[in-house]
Amino acid sequence: MQTFFTPDQLEDPGIERANEILRACVHCGMCTATCPTYQVLGDELDSPRGRIYLIKDMLEQGRPADARTVQHVDRCLSCLACMTTCPSGVHYMHLVDQARAYIEQTHKRPLIDRLLRAVLARIIPYPGRFRLSLRLARLGRPFRALMPDRRLRAMLDMAPARLPKPSPNDRPQTFAVANRRKRVALMTGCAQKVLDTSINDATIRLLTRLGVEVVVPEGMGCCGALTHHMGRETEAHASAAANIRAFIREADGQGLDAIVINTSGCGTTVKDYGHMFRSDPLAADAARVSALAKDVTEFLATLDLPPADMGLRVAYHAACSLQHGQKIKDAPKALLKGAGFTIVEPADSHLCCGSAGTYNLMQPEISAELKSRKVATLEATAPQLIAAGNIGCMVQIGSGTDLPVVHTVELLDWATGGPKPEKLAAKGL
Repeated sequence: MQTFFTPDQLEDPGIERANEILRACVHCGMCTATCPTYQVLGDELDSPRGRIYLIKDMLEQGRPADARTVQHVDRCLSCLACMTTCPSGVHYMHLVDQARAYIEQTHKRPLIDRLLRAVLARIIPYPGRFRLSLRLARLGRPFRALMPDRRLRAMLDMAPARLPKPSPNDRPQTFAVANRRKRVALMTGCAQKVLDTSINDATIRLLTRLGVEVVVPEGMGCCGALTHHMGRETEAHASAAANIRAFIREADGQGLDAIVINTSGCGTTVKDYGHMFRSDPLAADAARVSALAKDVTEFLATLDLPPADMGLRVAYHAACSLQHGQKIKDAPKALLKGAGFTIVEPADSHLCCGSAGTYNLMQPEISAELKSRKVATLEATAPQLIAAGNIGCMVQIGSGTDLPVVHTVELLDWATGGPKPEKLAAKGL
């Protein structure tokens, strides 16, 4: 694609990177075949190719974002299926993130949009606030019909009927082992440790059983993904910088073999810290953290898990952030097969479930359509349960099916001597 940025514009590292990405695009349109929003809406501007044209025009002209461009960029899930499909290697993730930051800087959204986005940015990354907000949402559910905005109603609908008690394992501490093989830091997530504490508990049990010392670092918090994908760069970089410092303290102290991440949405962002901080004094440390970051299944694949024969039929949902963002496709399935589970996959395994961070709250209609499609194809495989590697996907899919939805690591923990996941026990599996 031909671009016309001026030399002055290209002095901006963000514009320089956008120019590189735009020039790689050859307009082939192969991305439209795997774009979830294009599949649902059928609008060229709701495909990666269409959004690329809108972003190019906006950035080249150096003009404030208009409502039309904002609408179509906001509808993007950042599922990154287009990056897997693209034969030219267009790094759409960096381009759309640049566009979102530009929109945040130049466009004044309607008041209700600004309020909702600010509330989400100030609540979800903070577990204490998030837990309180979910409790309040349950109290507000009887008044759902009175809510003036569809997104407020979606927020009430997503509040779970019950929340687990906070796990003591999520506090900063070290889980030592007698004959240490490796030492890792565990990113505990922000929303995850409110919505489902069993995931981190299972991860710690499994890793320590395999001789891996696990540290939950002091000073670690939200990875910054939520605010990053809203274009709120200052908040996202502040969260990321705190994590970089926390992980580097551990790496420079007793050393780290990996930073283990069991929420794939977080993993995609942490692995991109090196790019996010490429022009920052933290650049070297950020690159070290990105290099150490591993999805939990990616790390487990380097260890020898004992074989088992669990004998259950599992529909595996490949989270977009794992299969497209991190290019991890085989490790989770291979680990589950090694534990004796029968693995089946839905026909649309490459398509998003519609969760996508806060997408199911900000774009509830499109999200609901994607969820309905995903649940239907998962149930069509006739599984006894569904496994996934991302809490957002688990909550999204779980709200549309009666099948138990568990994290991959919970099944691996159970197969190697840990307790049966509560969701399976409740279904008599």
